[in-house]
Amino acid sequence: MLQAGLMMKGPVATTNVAAFMGLATKLIERDPTAPGFGVFHGPSGYGKTYASIFAQNKTRAIRVEVGDYWTRKTLLKSILAEAGQSPRGTIADMAEATIRILGDDPGRPLIIDEADRLVDKRMIELVRDLQDKSTAPIILIGEEHLPAKLAAVERVHNRVLDWVAAQPTDMDDARSLAASICPGIAIGDDLLAEIVNRSDGRARRIVVNLIRAGEIARNSGAKALDRRAWGSTEFFDSRPPSPRNIAALARGL
Repeated sequence: MLQAGLMMKGPVATTNVAAFMGLATKLIERDPTAPGFGVFHGPSGYGKTYASIFAQNKTRAIRVEVGDYWTRKTLLKSILAEAGQSPRGTIADMAEATIRILGDDPGRPLIIDEADRLVDKRMIELVRDLQDKSTAPIILIGEEHLPAKLAAVERVHNRVLDWVAAQPTDMDDARSLAASICPGIAIGDDLLAEIVNRSDGRARRIVVNLIRAGEIARNSGAKALDRRAWGSTEFFDSRPPSPRNIAALARGL
């Protein structure tokens, strides 16, 4: 699981992983008459994609991540390719093939990451057709405003079984991430708390800071690292650096 920008040595069952698995299970085990869409939403960096990859491995889900350049044809081709099929024919042909594959295994979810783009590009109705005709569980992943975007598409909004909001990383999650990223190094709670705070609870930033913590510990030969040992090393907060004074820099000041 080295995708989504999270460099970890093994799967970590964070709060958002558990929440995503709960959503997937609810959709898979739902009553046949219940709606088949689930929505997992939250800010960038909260670990939504990582949670979906974890669930993909556990549920054999078909998972695609919508690109900014995608069309209806690209979406269908990607779903079919992920399902192990060779996409061919017209858009209608591929839609029918997708419906057939999803319908043949209704316990296998379809996970669509970056689903905001489907709404923006007016492609979400195609996904509604896929779900309606196959009855397969479909999980849409997107940013914090995805539910509001879907609210404007009533025929999709009415088919959502549950809405789950991704949560910021807490101390328990941070300890689990530290154990995975920094094996053999005891990261002090004071340093972890500072990392979580400086990272705004965003898992992706926390991972980068934990990688730095591991480097500091290894370079000094330490088996433990706390806030004091971290020293003056900058924390990664994803903020761009301030503009430099080029004239002063050129003079060596």
